[in-house]
Amino acid sequence: MILIADSGSTKTDWCIALNGMPIQRIGTKGLNPFFQSEEDIQRELTSILLPQLPEGELSAIYFYGAGCTPEKAPVIQRAIANSLPVTGTIKVNSDMLAVAHGLCGHEAGIACILGTGSNSCFYNGEEIVDNVSPLGFILGDEGSGAVLGKLLVGDILKNQLPSTLKEAFLRQFNLTGPDIIDRVYRQPFPNRFLASLSPFLAQHIEEPAIHSLVLNSFLAFLRRNVMQYNYKQYPVHFIGSIAYYYKEVLQEAIEQTDIRLGKILQSPMKGLIQYHQ
Repeated sequence: MILIADSGSTKTDWCIALNGMPIQRIGTKGLNPFFQSEEDIQRELTSILLPQLPEGELSAIYFYGAGCTPEKAPVIQRAIANSLPVTGTIKVNSDMLAVAHGLCGHEAGIACILGTGSNSCFYNGEEIVDNVSPLGFILGDEGSGAVLGKLLVGDILKNQLPSTLKEAFLRQFNLTGPDIIDRVYRQPFPNRFLASLSPFLAQHIEEPAIHSLVLNSFLAFLRRNVMQYNYKQYPVHFIGSIAYYYKEVLQEAIEQTDIRLGKILQSPMKGLIQYHQ
């Protein structure tokens, strides 16, 4: 029995697999060692995840997560070792490698994340050999939920959208201008807050100004990230809630380039189970 985790900034999807078949799925908060201490991560594992695990020991745990750089991965590894009943391997890798394994398997390709954050890489079928730094939602993360939310509230507060949309937005989320400023500049996890606002865009995607905002953000992601790889030779795959729920606008952006589209999936878990089988 093995446990596989796919952790983003917002949530972690855990899957228990036996003989290559998923037998249980569990959801917890996102676990990111850049933003959370080892103690905080261990508390989430012991209080939320552990009580939901089936009886018995795990032969291996494969954790893929945002913020799991070589320097930070040991934080997750220690928290898991001190919290969960595992007898064998504990491997902690980046969320980018989860995407590569889940989308490409053992084939070469360009793998992209469009979720709360965004990222991309070139994967040669065995390992990631090139990665354009995403730089986070302040300097980069084009096309992500956090950046779409950031662009949305910027346009809302600077009166760049029709007044009816502004009023609908503030009413739907029960927010004021000062509330937004406080959440972005003074409260923890502003990226999660901004990403939580992005569904408003999907609800109003037929509005020309909204459609243009989303399309231009996707084009920025493709031009500033994907087009730095050998995108004419290899397929470009996408994963994440933003890629999945805005797939028609994403496809529109791709049609404006010479990019060869591969898969668009919501989660890499099915591919990860196959990979680790």
